[in-house]
Amino acid sequence: MAVFRRLVEADGTPLAGPPGQWQPVDLTCWPDQVPGAGRTLTMAMIREAFHDTDFTVASVNIQPEGDVTLVNLPTYFEVVFPDDGFGPDEVDRPDPARLLGYAVEVRPRLKSVTYHLGERTIGPTTDLGGPHPDGSVVHTYTSPGEHEVRADIVYTGQFRVGGSGWIDIPGQVALPGEPVTLSVREARSRLYTN
Repeated sequence: MAVFRRLVEADGTPLAGPPGQWQPVDLTCWPDQVPGAGRTLTMAMIREAFHDTDFTVASVNIQPEGDVTLVNLPTYFEVVFPDDGFGPDEVDRPDPARLLGYAVEVRPRLKSVTYHLGERTIGPTTDLGGPHPDGSVVHTYTSPGEHEVRADIVYTGQFRVGGSGWIDIPGQVALPGEPVTLSVREARSRLYTN
């Protein structure tokens, strides 16, 4: 744990200028032995609050629409984050009672997406894909069939206390995406006479 200090007046207000600003002192493996340490907010508490976040589970939008495509037709994929839960860069505010009364904010950060497309896996990447014709996650199926398609998400996290700067939370959370069944069909050409 990093130890910081600042000089304060007798009433607890910080001194003016650099002496009253937080200064790094050192690192310690025994934070409970630092002078003035009492019940303190720990990174373990922050990590637990992060892992308890109601993360949004990504789904995949497929074009052509209707979850049906054709053999040899480029098919476009795009990650969609539903409104339920907390997605990348959305701020969760855990109950302060769980965190010693501190106003802690936690936000998930997108680390990677892995697309499982049945015939192929793309990723891990940070590319969220997109619709036709400019989407960058594209696959052309070579044979008819049914494929379970999903986008798995890996989140890292950041937190801040009382409006401070954002600090990285060690670790990550991996969530499998909501699967969609994609039907790949074969179009047959026929000539008709009138």
